[in-house]
Amino acid sequence: MFVDSHCHLSFPELLTRLDEILAAMQVARVERALCICTTLEESETVIGLAQRDPRLFATVGVHPDSEGVREPGVQELVALARRPRVVGIGETGLDYYRLNGRTVAQMQWQRDRFVVHIEAAQATGLPLVVHTRSASEDTVALLRQHGGAQGDWRGVFHCFTETREVALAALEMGFHISFSGILSFRNAQELRDVAREVPLERCLIETDSPYLAPVPHRGKLNTPAWVPHVAEALAAAKGLSLEEVAVATRRNFERLFSLPPVADTAGGGAV
Repeated sequence: MFVDSHCHLSFPELLTRLDEILAAMQVARVERALCICTTLEESETVIGLAQRDPRLFATVGVHPDSEGVREPGVQELVALARRPRVVGIGETGLDYYRLNGRTVAQMQWQRDRFVVHIEAAQATGLPLVVHTRSASEDTVALLRQHGGAQGDWRGVFHCFTETREVALAALEMGFHISFSGILSFRNAQELRDVAREVPLERCLIETDSPYLAPVPHRGKLNTPAWVPHVAEALAAAKGLSLEEVAVATRRNFERLFSLPPVADTAGGGAV
């Protein structure tokens, strides 16, 4: 019934509990989860997770905050993207939240890395998983500069916490918008106001686990089994039923990442 569109099961605190996490997903009716890559060094682990369990899929990319790691090239990302069960490029983007004494001008390496991912997404036709924090103006500008015609992008702004204006820009370019457990936080009313305006057919839900556990688990180690709480928060913000949000976000995920419906994968009819 539910899909977690962004999680980090390759991180040690979750990888060591993988069997427990997968069992909890089944109990919570979380049918699929997208395992997100943050460095080339972890790409084999992320892809291996997706190849281990039919509920899991993978992306390939280098997170904008990852420093001291191997830099990606377009052809390397394209080659990794050809591996079975890789369905997206990223996560990628810009993050100026921790400049550590540097200026925005000195973050050109992040912008160059982002462009590499943009070009890889264009070369493969796979969706782009975008991370932006304290850098929305440059993020949108680079996507517009390299993205071609209006509405041409396939991808998602993940863990969305930006303004209504950024949401509208992302939607205009063709992106989906994914909401995390932050949507359930008491101090996130402005974000709930934004979520109310995002068309349901462009919404996704995620955990970003092991981070950002939703209410009522805030502060705990997050897992994909808690994505239904994100769906509940989105349903409340939009005045919809939980089932409406679950079905719509699952279908949006399947459409964006070019996946057959879950029941078809199992040999039955689509639900």
